[in-house]
Amino acid sequence: MMKYLQNLGRSLMLPVAVLPAAAILVGIGNWILAFDEENTIATFLTSGGTAIIGNLAILFAVGVAIGMSREQDGAAGLSGLVAFLVITTILSTDNVASLQGIEADNVNAAFGSIENVFIGIISGIVASIMYNRFSEVRLPDALAFFSGKRLVPIMSAGAMLIVSAILFFIWPVIYSGLVAFGTGIIDLGSVGAGLYGFFNRLLIPTGLHHALNSVFWFDVAGINDIAKFWDSEGEKGVTGRYLAGFFPIMMFGLPAAALAMFHTAKTKRKKQAASLMMAAGFASFFTGVTEPLEFSFMFLAPALYVVHAALTGLSLMIAAMFQWTAGFSFSAGFVDYILSLSVPIANMPLMLMVQGLVFAVIYYFLFRFLILKFNLKTPGREDDEEVQEAAEDTVEDDGQDDLAVMAKQIYEGLGGDENVTTVDNCVSRLRLEVEDMDVVDQNKIKATGVPGINIVGKNNIQVVVGTQVQFVADEIRRLRKR
Repeated sequence: MMKYLQNLGRSLMLPVAVLPAAAILVGIGNWILAFDEENTIATFLTSGGTAIIGNLAILFAVGVAIGMSREQDGAAGLSGLVAFLVITTILSTDNVASLQGIEADNVNAAFGSIENVFIGIISGIVASIMYNRFSEVRLPDALAFFSGKRLVPIMSAGAMLIVSAILFFIWPVIYSGLVAFGTGIIDLGSVGAGLYGFFNRLLIPTGLHHALNSVFWFDVAGINDIAKFWDSEGEKGVTGRYLAGFFPIMMFGLPAAALAMFHTAKTKRKKQAASLMMAAGFASFFTGVTEPLEFSFMFLAPALYVVHAALTGLSLMIAAMFQWTAGFSFSAGFVDYILSLSVPIANMPLMLMVQGLVFAVIYYFLFRFLILKFNLKTPGREDDEEVQEAAEDTVEDDGQDDLAVMAKQIYEGLGGDENVTTVDNCVSRLRLEVEDMDVVDQNKIKATGVPGINIVGKNNIQVVVGTQVQFVADEIRRLRKR
């Protein structure tokens, strides 16, 4: 079950990866509108961006279907779209009114919000199940045209008829529960924002933070912070409160933590620690991708990671308390911050930079103190025996580029062809299945300089690579095909 949820979390990143395009279009459009409110080009650009944000549910239906399917095939994506169209048409307000024999005005409000990300995710999941089950089915000769992948959209449509019938009765209950959860957090005001930030970071190791994010960032429970911010809808100083507090952490706090870990590394390891910390810190500041940095100390010093989660919650609470807001479409890095400055509903966003500088000081001195006080084994402070053993077993560079060399060593550390059964990746991690976890040589993998390794089950392991993970995954797939 945990593996399935992790795969779902990974799949959610496929549609989320489209959002930066929307942010760029809306951001540039709003910058132009700030100087010329009737500029045709600006209207053209913002309309293009809002077209993406306004159809997130469809993007999630297609993206999740592809991400969760066995070969990540386009037929699964088409089936996800079919599934979404079936359920949203059947459970539209007018159809529900007809089925219940009542006026449309009297239909439960839940059915007026049926085209949301939650339904998109369900549609994608159902389509992926149908693909994995029926994509290789052979029908009798008379029906052979509909065999294999052509059968998947048909089965998805049929499955969604059943799902629609079930949701006809339980969707109002589910929707009410989601709204109640979201409302409960909203009613807690800045404290609720802080709690969300705290649990957001705590769930990072499992990959389940995406599920939590969907409640606050998208239109699952009516909060829809990302779309409302970029559309400049809602209440100034409130819309964006579940986004703003991440900027001080990702742009300032975590890079300062990286500096502290570099300064506390053993003298003979400072060069290695510097290369890791510099790359991970820059990724956090510029793009908001924090996993390479967080995984570098998450399992080496778990207590330090809990401190980081608490500071993240504190940051969101402070930003919400003072109603300092800015927004992001992908993550709280420099790029999204600059783009969000032009959005009219942003409120005192420059104060987030002031807050960030304060958090940088807190992170640096607190991390430095805790690492030295408790002798935490952060990068560059590992035991000499482990580092020496890994160094002796490093793959030699045979003229290949750095990523190819890294991929080869990681693959050998995993046990190679005899042990690796599947290879996948998300934004920053390799996600792999192995036959025997005891065969995996973690020291050999760590010797490549990867920020961290996460064993998530008897046969499942994740290797945190960073933003170049796609190319490393491709290299490993090539090694498997030799």
